[in-house]
Amino acid sequence: MAEYTSIITHNDFDGLGSAALLSWAFDLDQIRFAGPITIANAEIPITLADIVSDLPYPVECGLWFDHHAGNLVEVKLRGLDPASIAGRFAEAPSCVRVVFDFLREQDDLPEDFSLLAQEADIIDSFSYANLEAWRADTAANRIDRAIKASSAHMREHREFLQHVTFLLRDVSLEEAASDPQIEERAIRYAREEEVMLEHIRNYAKPLPEDTAGELIVLDTTAFKNAVRIDKKLIGLVYPSACGYMEMKPVFRNNQKTNDLALSLSLALSMQHKPHRKDMGEIVRELNIGDGHAGAAAGVWRCNSAHETHKMREELPRRVLELWRKR
Repeated sequence: MAEYTSIITHNDFDGLGSAALLSWAFDLDQIRFAGPITIANAEIPITLADIVSDLPYPVECGLWFDHHAGNLVEVKLRGLDPASIAGRFAEAPSCVRVVFDFLREQDDLPEDFSLLAQEADIIDSFSYANLEAWRADTAANRIDRAIKASSAHMREHREFLQHVTFLLRDVSLEEAASDPQIEERAIRYAREEEVMLEHIRNYAKPLPEDTAGELIVLDTTAFKNAVRIDKKLIGLVYPSACGYMEMKPVFRNNQKTNDLALSLSLALSMQHKPHRKDMGEIVRELNIGDGHAGAAAGVWRCNSAHETHKMREELPRRVLELWRKR
């Protein structure tokens, strides 16, 4: 078996969970965290000694694990044969599930990993039974909220993400959720959510032509500083909406740019009824990013402030048009 030195993974619950399984299987303690754009722009060094999970396929790596349909399309567009890439791609609710199934074929896994995969499936695909289940203080939900809580410094946040990864590797979800850092950060995130809800009440609304209020648009492009909002909270303010769109400015090195970040989510109520809505497909049709049927994100590049102003008006309407086609 080839020797690997580190794991590079997404900085969310699914990424940490998949890294926990890989860390256990390959006895690796060096974990690095990144977002999809970081990988797409080749902003960090990755070699054949690295395992990449829950992220786009880089220029090269030792093993690749993922479940995002758009990332598979990108691999094929690059002229690569997905079957030739070591690791596994599968369209699954979570990357944890992909890694879990891969490892289970080769070895007996701790029982705790089965529950981790179940919870990751729910969290990453946002397939809770109802809003109450999403808001409940379960072990997995508490850990997820702790991961989402803000940190004073990037180094502090990376160290916490590593800490959580090793907890998910070494102890049960219940034990991990009782960790003092996780409990403190989950409480902090609850306070941050109150601010998010206030922003939603002030800045989220349907487009004028969307008289049924199907797609709620949260526009924070006028903000001078970066603000973080979990758009799924829109469901608490607009319970009858079917989907949510968040549009915000892109900041680089703490400087506001002309680019616009777009993210889409289906309302939880859509998980329990037949429909053809696919947020990932909408973003891929716009050719700006990727995601799942239930959630997707991307960046619209703008060359000037004039273009930014134009797209602030036009982009939500394009999304609504694509939404209505499904």
